Amino acid sequence: MPLLSVREVGFAYGGPPLLDHVSLDIDRGERIGLLGRNGAGKSTLLKLIAGEIHPDDGEVWRSANTVVSRLVQDVPSGQDQTIAEVVAHGMEPQNKSDIVPHWEPWEVEQQVKRVLSQMGLEGTQRFDVLSSGMKRRALLAQALVRRPDILLLDEPTNHLDVDTIEWLEGFLQAFPGSLMFVTHDRTFLQKLATRIVEVDMGRLFDWTCDYPTFLKRKELAIESEEKQNAEFDRKLAVEEVWIRQGIKARRTRNEGRVRALKAMREQRAQRRKRVGNIRLEAAEAERSGQLVSEAKRISFSFGKHSIVQDFSTTIIRGDKIGVIGPNGAGKTTLLKILLGQLEPSSGTVRHGTNLQVVYFDQLREQIDPDQTVEENVAEGQKTLVINGKNRHIYGYLQDFLFSPERARQPARYLSGGERNRLLLARLFKKPSNVLVLDEPTNDLDSESLELLEDLLVNYPGTVLLVSHDRSFLNNVVTSTIAFLGNGDVREFDGGYDDFVRQREEAAGSEVNRPLDLQSQPAGKPEKAGRTATAKKLSNKEQRELEALPEVIAASERRLAELQTMMGQPGFFKQDAAAIAAVTSELEQLQLNMAKNFERWEELESRA
Repeated sequence: MPLLSVREVGFAYGGPPLLDHVSLDIDRGERIGLLGRNGAGKSTLLKLIAGEIHPDDGEVWRSANTVVSRLVQDVPSGQDQTIAEVVAHGMEPQNKSDIVPHWEPWEVEQQVKRVLSQMGLEGTQRFDVLSSGMKRRALLAQALVRRPDILLLDEPTNHLDVDTIEWLEGFLQAFPGSLMFVTHDRTFLQKLATRIVEVDMGRLFDWTCDYPTFLKRKELAIESEEKQNAEFDRKLAVEEVWIRQGIKARRTRNEGRVRALKAMREQRAQRRKRVGNIRLEAAEAERSGQLVSEAKRISFSFGKHSIVQDFSTTIIRGDKIGVIGPNGAGKTTLLKILLGQLEPSSGTVRHGTNLQVVYFDQLREQIDPDQTVEENVAEGQKTLVINGKNRHIYGYLQDFLFSPERARQPARYLSGGERNRLLLARLFKKPSNVLVLDEPTNDLDSESLELLEDLLVNYPGTVLLVSHDRSFLNNVVTSTIAFLGNGDVREFDGGYDDFVRQREEAAGSEVNRPLDLQSQPAGKPEKAGRTATAKKLSNKEQRELEALPEVIAASERRLAELQTMMGQPGFFKQDAAAIAAVTSELEQLQLNMAKNFERWEELESRA
């Protein structure tokens, strides 16, 4: 019996339904990764499950005494309370639908002390003076204090440093309740999720698998859907030609065929279009000099707190450098020193020529919430010049998935992902040859992340990237500057995984030893059938060779049937077991076909 069920729920904010009669069960002990494009309805679904909003249709059912807590996406500011007071607030009802048991004052105090100790927090500290990462940690403690059966997490890794993210991964892996979480962090998702649920075009798709398997199945499903839509459109085009053939055709017109054409037109009109990808293009300035920045033995301190001690580096045009370290370690301070905005306490910094720097602020303070999206980007202009081309402001904003209607709305109503896209649109219109990006990945969906990765990899200028997204660092940067504590700052070749390996090697660890340094077993036999002196085919092998073409052809026919089946509109509305059976058969079929082709080539070479 599930802990919670979403039953035929529909919900809309005045426009097309965000959720169109969706259903979902959450069982005990599950860790569900909730995926979908920005604005698809992920946060809305979490709010519905938490009881903070109510569905237009359907119901959200909980089993008796099931406790649900939610970690919100945005970090609140201006709370004049201690951490202990903020955490204790989690013991109170969070909305009208939230039923919690009566707690005696001593029970509240005991629970708060327990979770503060568990989370490594000092209860007497003021919440409003904490870093963004520590605020997230305190809010997570607030969500955990009532010992929820279901914990809902909306972008839990935002503003957390890598060490804290890795701690959180271990903590949640040991969490005894059920989890449902929205995250842009692909490494976090891969380590935690045991089940993937996707929100897409108003529907829920339960993929009943982990994240790596989801990526493979999703690609197959998109291919099948595109083939199905193309075949449907081809048939519709044929029927449209037939209906327009004139008087001669009308004499023999089949009324049933006319009705079928009308139904096809309606079906085509109701097909909800998949949201497009943002089109990223950074306006490029003239090239900077070969040297961007050269630091020699620089140090910097705030009072007695050492930020950097005796650090040296040379940044050359085209370098892609990641900067990692705990929150508050001084990453932004180091960037200011390297770019000449701050003088080091000792040491020297030499700057290159013709530097045009564009800065991406992780708190999005460059966005005026009272101005519209258009006003924030256009700054009074109707036409922008991007790399020598004139672009109308609405056309440019559509590259970042802002429709003209959305562009005329105040920025305060944007989601976290939309605010990030707005800031990218605002910054990329400015000519630059140095991009400084401070946590640019927060709230972006996976498709936008991949496109941003491509832009940064191909950007001809220099990139300085502060990020806690390990996959993003691995895919973009060529070297990593790491804050190791007490002013110890060092530079490592490669991305995050390379940094971890080099740090462990420096400490004498054998963990993650490169494969090419490991000894291989001697005398490893060659693959069967690939010996240096291949034997002629036996009678049995000859019969096998003759039968293989038909076996492969039958597999191809079944593969086409499965792809057509997956392309049907109602396929993903089936129960999870039926979906899993078809996708598993398809994957096994492709594996068998690959083996049969290999075997066929081997036998042919010896025939």
